[in-house]
Amino acid sequence: MHVSRVLRVTAFALAALMSGSALASGGPALVVELESGRVLHAERATDPWFPASITKLMTAYVALDKVRSGQMSMDTLLTVSDGAAALPPSKMGFKPGTEIRLDNALKIMMVKSANDVAATIAENIGGSIDGFSELMNAHARRLGMVSSRFANPHGLPDERNQTTARDMAILARALLMEFPNHRDLFDIGAVQFGRRIMRNTNGLIGRYPGADGMKTGFICSSGFNVVASAHRDGRHLITVVLGAPSSNERTIKAAELFDRGFSSKVNFTNPELSALPASANTSPPDMRPVICDRRGPMPQEEDTPAVAETDSNIPNLFSSEVMAFAGDSANKPVRTVLGPRTAVQPERVWVGLNPPSEAELAAQAAAEAAAEQARRTKTKKATAPKKGKAAAKQDDDTASDEAKAAEKEPAKPTAKGKTQPRVSVTVKPVTGAKPAPKPATDSKAKADTKAKAPQKADAAGKPKSVAN
Repeated sequence: MHVSRVLRVTAFALAALMSGSALASGGPALVVELESGRVLHAERATDPWFPASITKLMTAYVALDKVRSGQMSMDTLLTVSDGAAALPPSKMGFKPGTEIRLDNALKIMMVKSANDVAATIAENIGGSIDGFSELMNAHARRLGMVSSRFANPHGLPDERNQTTARDMAILARALLMEFPNHRDLFDIGAVQFGRRIMRNTNGLIGRYPGADGMKTGFICSSGFNVVASAHRDGRHLITVVLGAPSSNERTIKAAELFDRGFSSKVNFTNPELSALPASANTSPPDMRPVICDRRGPMPQEEDTPAVAETDSNIPNLFSSEVMAFAGDSANKPVRTVLGPRTAVQPERVWVGLNPPSEAELAAQAAAEAAAEQARRTKTKKATAPKKGKAAAKQDDDTASDEAKAAEKEPAKPTAKGKTQPRVSVTVKPVTGAKPAPKPATDSKAKADTKAKAPQKADAAGKPKSVAN
């Protein structure tokens, strides 16, 4: 793991350097104290950047402001439109016409980062996506987010979307200080809808001591972003990381910035957010060539369960140890080790006004189980004949040769050591195993009896198809 991380981060830096950009130094980063608004660390904090799903923090701000003004309540019902239902993942997949309470919509949006739910909130408040975007930008100007523009409520790719680490820190402070009764909205470890349990995409929740929010984001053009908050010893800090090369690197860098921030003391030398110098850049860089246009599987938003490396001999190009913090930070802090996430009790969310009864929950679970079984049966029927024909053809062509080879060489146990697929936390969890192929015909069974071990070896040598 150590070597792979070094190679991955080094490749990121080299690719950025070769592309002619300034990204080799790492993306923007910022640490600010919540109460005072004083900056503990700023690194390219005013460079423009694509926000991706951290945009949803502004969506939440607009919604909470409507509740504060009395124009809405947390149990106001929102209706899913055709346009919202048609958006790409991450999404809940609600059908058009579905009604959901505002509080449940906000919880799902913060934890699952569902684009269809974010659009539902926007359309029911602003009348349309464009109308809601006007509200977002009006609030951004009022808060002093001078470098931010929002074209949609979810952060899906749009060249008009842009923000800065500084502006997102301003927004995070406003959310936590103006709406103290809703701070727990950003600290939910998981939500449960029916049988589906969805973990928070924020890899600090349940892993970094004191972490209590807030939101992650990822599109190819932005890289991996996070606006995070944590408290320790009576202090509350906000950390912003933009453009990390992976979800795990984003989490590790944010944890290291928190470590350095909590070991620093604030004094008169620490500037306020408004005093940070403006960037010379006027448009966000496109991270796609570095993040997505490369060999290997497409990066995903969810955090992997990997732990942070602790070997001090391994260089970390994104480590905060090479950054100069303002204030008193004479003693090097002990680095926090991020282990697996702690167990959490998911918060139940539902559609409609009232929470479902036990009978309704049982009926919903039965319906979901039946739908899953039907899907699996359909998949089995569609794939089994194809596999049977391929296997029969292979038996006709190679059974004799393989039987002879089997006498000389035993089958390789490769099939037992296949790597398990990565678990996803932002999509519906897999509930069933791969369907088994149909039983072979009598003639095929005889061939299988003669060449059982060689066929296993041959099957192990076949390349396994991978879906991105």
